[in-house]
Amino acid sequence: MPAAVDSNSPGFWKDGEFRLLNSTWRGPVLTSGSSQFALTAPASVQMSPIYPRPVWMESVWQDPNGLVYGWYHQEFGPCPDGSYLAVPRIGAAISYDGGNTFLDMGSVITSGELADCGAQNGYTAGGVGDFSVILDQQGKYFYFLYSSYSGRLENQGVCIARMPYESRLFPNGAVQKYFRGAWSEPGMGGRESAIFPAKVAWQRADTDSYWGPSVHWNTYLGSYVILMNHSCCSPGYPQDGIFVTYNADLGDPRGWSAPLRLMDSEGWYPQVIGMEADGSDRVAGKTAQLYIAGNSQWQIVFDH
Repeated sequence: MPAAVDSNSPGFWKDGEFRLLNSTWRGPVLTSGSSQFALTAPASVQMSPIYPRPVWMESVWQDPNGLVYGWYHQEFGPCPDGSYLAVPRIGAAISYDGGNTFLDMGSVITSGELADCGAQNGYTAGGVGDFSVILDQQGKYFYFLYSSYSGRLENQGVCIARMPYESRLFPNGAVQKYFRGAWSEPGMGGRESAIFPAKVAWQRADTDSYWGPSVHWNTYLGSYVILMNHSCCSPGYPQDGIFVTYNADLGDPRGWSAPLRLMDSEGWYPQVIGMEADGSDRVAGKTAQLYIAGNSQWQIVFDH
């Protein structure tokens, strides 16, 4: 894997081959092989149209007909004087060739808040991103677990939105954000209620918040599992441990368990890749490979 993996890294199986997408500041790359432990050297993934700013491909899902749907994090720089602060958004793409190239289908989740160019977290002036997507077990909705960096405190942290499965080819305007107990706000510019709200806002230098969720269905537990980062309490997204939470029903945003500290780590982007024949970052069993920033030195064992 690339040494500087900078997002969640989605994987899928195609024609008996495991394919993994990693993203860096230079954009997504694709590796493939007989398993997650035997991958080729990375090859650049082309996105059409080509953007002056990179995209981070954070989640994928392969349709039974072979089409690969992808969802990406993209950052815009609205602040003056060469400020590093960016405003991310979430977009959709589709691949007709197994992830070698993607066709952009446009943004599907954005913040409705103005950029705050005085934000003190060191990276973002607002926006939404750092996310993962999973299709529910009923095959009815794609659920987006994402990070919100804008608005009131109750709107910041880890949030959730969903899109009907039938809308996958025409995603624009099809995503609904969860807000105050209902799927009532549009993905584009709507409000959100965090399922894990920030304790201290991202605009402050001492932000205290969960972010960067990766979600999978755990076949052993019969439950969805999120691994996520926790930033506290100084600028630069310092890692204050990796946390885990569980919920058997994605349609119940209030059903997530209280986050438990899984481990201390200096790295971002924790995720698992299942070790079963169909294992990926979205499906795992009792024992899975645990990755942080695209690298793994651990296995994780889930138990009741």
